[in-house]
Amino acid sequence: MADLITIEDPDDPRLRDYTGLTDVELRRRREPAEGLFIAEGEKVIRRARDAGYEMRSMLLSAKWVDVMRDVIDELAAPVYAVSPELAERVTGYHVHRGALASMRRKPLPTAGELLRTARRVVVMEAVDDHTDIGAVLPSDLQERADQRRIAIFEDIVDHANLGAAFRNAAALGVDAVFLTPRCADPLYRRAVKVSMGAVFTVPYARFESWPRDADVVRQHGFVLAALCLSGSSITIDELADRRYEKLALMLGTEGEGLSAGALRAADEHVRIPMDAGVDSLNVAAASAVAFYATRPRSD
Repeated sequence: MADLITIEDPDDPRLRDYTGLTDVELRRRREPAEGLFIAEGEKVIRRARDAGYEMRSMLLSAKWVDVMRDVIDELAAPVYAVSPELAERVTGYHVHRGALASMRRKPLPTAGELLRTARRVVVMEAVDDHTDIGAVLPSDLQERADQRRIAIFEDIVDHANLGAAFRNAAALGVDAVFLTPRCADPLYRRAVKVSMGAVFTVPYARFESWPRDADVVRQHGFVLAALCLSGSSITIDELADRRYEKLALMLGTEGEGLSAGALRAADEHVRIPMDAGVDSLNVAAASAVAFYATRPRSD
């Protein structure tokens, strides 16, 4: 059981993990270097814990102590109880969710390792009735399991967009996400918050060299499909009808879209048909459409 420690000094060095959370540039450099990230809010903290992330400490206002009591009782890490005013002075903003946790990052797999192993699975706990099992598992499960989809996010620097795209990937069964070197950190606080913890459930890796690493993806049998506005593109429905066994969906940065190098590396150029003179969608919205349209099916 963790010790509950009341702190009244905003300069207490034990609160260092939580200082300056609104300083994006500082946190972007500091958190990966120190091997930590911040989880905000009860649900996100619980999801990080359930995903196997080790907690370094937790920062709570008084009214959240009872809410998080079961988590506190399981912890060896310290839990700091502070007033809402002190929490705001330390973090730089009003922590309206009342609960923050400093979590330890896990080592990321290499792109090659994840390409070999990534596959989403269904976990069913304590389902011991054979009738229930038959109702839950579709007859085409094996055929669908043989189809694999990954997402490649190129240079997405907006943390909210990245978090939303991860949430879409989790909800729509994408097996893994691959980030280019300049892509934002999915474990940055805002990305984690927007994803509602989905960044903990979708395996991801970061390429070392892009677009050169597109060849690594292709060597593992994936067809690279670039979401873009190319005049020679096929529609997303046409792509889905081709039912590639291994499909990599490539989505580009806000505003500019995919780079010229990424487009040259792609096997297919794909567009989402639109009306009313609208030529493109926000990258997070486009990811949801693409992930849904290309979901595995056997009909």
